[in-house]
Amino acid sequence: MKWAVSQAAPFRRMHVQGDIILHQNGGWASGGWMSDTLIDGEVAAGPQQQWISRNSEWRSWTGANWNMVFVGIPNPPEGEWPKPPYTKIAKTPIVREKPYLQVDASGNYSVRVPALRTDTSGITWHASSTPGKTIPIREFYLAHPNRDNAATINAQLAKGKNILLTPGIYDLTEAIRITHPNTVVMGLGFATLRPVNGTAAITTADADGIILCGLLFDAGPTQSLVLLQIGPDKSKANHEKNPVSLHDIFFRVGGAGVGRTVGNLEINSNDTIVDHTWIWRADHGAGVGWDSNTSANGLVVNGNNVTAYGLFVEHHQQFQVLWNGNGGRTYFYQSEIPYDSPDQPSYTSALGTNGWASYKVADTVTSHEAWGLGIYSVFRHPNVVLTRAIEVPVNPNVHFHDMITVALDDKGEISNVINNTGGPTALAPNRVTPKVTNFP
Repeated sequence: MKWAVSQAAPFRRMHVQGDIILHQNGGWASGGWMSDTLIDGEVAAGPQQQWISRNSEWRSWTGANWNMVFVGIPNPPEGEWPKPPYTKIAKTPIVREKPYLQVDASGNYSVRVPALRTDTSGITWHASSTPGKTIPIREFYLAHPNRDNAATINAQLAKGKNILLTPGIYDLTEAIRITHPNTVVMGLGFATLRPVNGTAAITTADADGIILCGLLFDAGPTQSLVLLQIGPDKSKANHEKNPVSLHDIFFRVGGAGVGRTVGNLEINSNDTIVDHTWIWRADHGAGVGWDSNTSANGLVVNGNNVTAYGLFVEHHQQFQVLWNGNGGRTYFYQSEIPYDSPDQPSYTSALGTNGWASYKVADTVTSHEAWGLGIYSVFRHPNVVLTRAIEVPVNPNVHFHDMITVALDDKGEISNVINNTGGPTALAPNRVTPKVTNFP
């Protein structure tokens, strides 16, 4: 089987009765996701630039490029960072798999919601059925883009319905508001939510067990403050036993037309799980330009004990990720900083600091840990550099593992990997790709 992909192409809950390759005839492929998948044969990564595999099984794995992360994999490939660039975490600390639509022999549809699991390795379905609960389709409102809007969807949510969004573009004049615990909002075909009046697309209460999956958030031409807000500002509740979870949640600012937002994903609820996201400010397509498709931050985390698997965040104009909460954990990070910074004054975060770090842990944070981070530059304008790819407070409970920076174009540099450690990237023909194994 061939699965030659880049971002936002998840490979979930599959059984491949043979081998799989993750590239097309040796061509570039720029990062992907595999989870809850069984491969009977070999996985051949080839020139895949980066990849995260979580809770999957195979006979063997070959290939490594810049950043390959394995979480909860019973048979990971041999070798350790930096040669080969493998990062291995034996157990997945906490996760639930993405819900999925199913149909029985009588033609009755339902949605299976996998159970929350802790300290796991391997797939969920060895016993054929994934542990969890089944929600009958009658407990869902089936939304359609040609008839539904925020008002009709909110009316159903207020009644306690879950939402199944059929494919298409939903133009929203107000936010969809999720207020009940354990609500499932599930998109088919990456149902696209586009706010048109400068509101959020979705906001949630600070409630247990809300699940969002399979959605594309597309910024509208009127600037929003945020596209998806998980919990209101200053959320305080503990959700450790039944966290909010986000699965295959993607964001686009520009590309299909002018889009503007300040932030994309804001997480205020404690204990939230992010299970694969791509948060993209467009570098090509329609409506693209430094002053056209504006977006300051991809992800802002204010809640405590938030866990992210497969965090892809690219091209935003300030910090790609700003982490303000304590106890955060990230397993795999891929980021390109903005291509189109026109000059250094337009891309300077503080006196004496060129650019905005891709991954910023706030100075007030006392505990944070991250594994397997790759940050890349593609500067299109001369005389623009980034002082550091990752910026963190120096604290005994802040730890980073297995980091790389790469310059992909013929201009500029990233001067350090993390804080003042790692040294500068260098361009071809004598390319230098700095790597840092542990910090501090």
